[in-house]
Amino acid sequence: MKILVIGSGGREHAICRALLSGEKKPQLFIAPGNPGTATCGTNIDIQASDLKALTTFASENAIDLVVPGPELTLVLGISDAMQEAGIPCCGPAKAPARLEGSKQFTRLVADAVDAPSPKFAVCTNTQELEKAIANWDGIPVVKADGLASGKGVFLPNTKKECLQEGLKLLAGSLGDAGKTVVLEERLEGVEVSLFYACSGTRAVALPHARDHKRLLDDDRGPNTGGMGAISPNPTMTPELEEQILNETILPTLRHLEASGAPFKGFLFAGLMLTSDGPKLLEYNVRLGDPETQAILPRLKDGDFLELCLRTATERLEGFHPSVDTRPTCTIVLAAHGYPENPRKGDTMDISPQLETADRWLIHAGTKTHDGSTLTNGGRVAAVVA
Repeated sequence: MKILVIGSGGREHAICRALLSGEKKPQLFIAPGNPGTATCGTNIDIQASDLKALTTFASENAIDLVVPGPELTLVLGISDAMQEAGIPCCGPAKAPARLEGSKQFTRLVADAVDAPSPKFAVCTNTQELEKAIANWDGIPVVKADGLASGKGVFLPNTKKECLQEGLKLLAGSLGDAGKTVVLEERLEGVEVSLFYACSGTRAVALPHARDHKRLLDDDRGPNTGGMGAISPNPTMTPELEEQILNETILPTLRHLEASGAPFKGFLFAGLMLTSDGPKLLEYNVRLGDPETQAILPRLKDGDFLELCLRTATERLEGFHPSVDTRPTCTIVLAAHGYPENPRKGDTMDISPQLETADRWLIHAGTKTHDGSTLTNGGRVAAVVA
């Protein structure tokens, strides 16, 4: 079997490891990949946003399954392109991928199905922003509507700071992603990350996780794409999982199917466990990063490959992956200056004693040069145990 994995981060390295965990060893191609994925298969010099080149490569090399990692690839429509080429793809089409491509779209879908969610307001100009913030009870969260690589959520301390952040977004600080600003009620509680393999109105739960986003210890520093994760989430219970599935996940899937945009792929629901119960913070239409690094090792060897195949070919019924009861922990190693201005090119000294059967290194923003491993991004790598 030949599989094309799309992406170049830690999530994709973790995906490759999981795809190779069973007795069946598929041949992996990773576009564009990183030094970690190169140990699992063949890296291909095609960017994750180049849909035409990806589809051509998959067709010419008789790829049997495509597993996209990053959100941009999915929001641009890689699943539609692969479907036209007759190649199974484990990811949603462009229409339902708007769950991640537009925070406004997610809020409207959640509203339509009465999924427990924060109050929100949508602003497309300065006047709307000023009025919404002035009338807001408390201090809202400020979000860019579009994709912002984990950098489009702001937690200001005052209404004045809310206005400043919102005005910067409307002025183009994050490009088109911030042309629409979404204000949301600030929720108190514990965050949970739930993951599902979905096909139409079916959802199969993967292990859940809890990540932490602040850069520094003790929840200090700026928000990031995620500085680590643990699985399982210690605050989750089977009762809560059932409640979230029935109140939020399944109604969302039914709504998408009824509106002509059925969902096929991985759905990641970020929720806050508040004193009023779980509320939906966001949807992602792919596996999370760094949560993937924590949850995939808990699946029984070979089950992730089976899950991807069944999801892509809409044969999820009756399949439930086996989960290891041992918890996992992922700690992200970040470059100097991350997230605002990460420094690249620093040499990484990786101890040969680091890797054991129960502890390993996942590559993300790294590159190799003259036999050395160098930093090449913001979130550089992660230690998983």
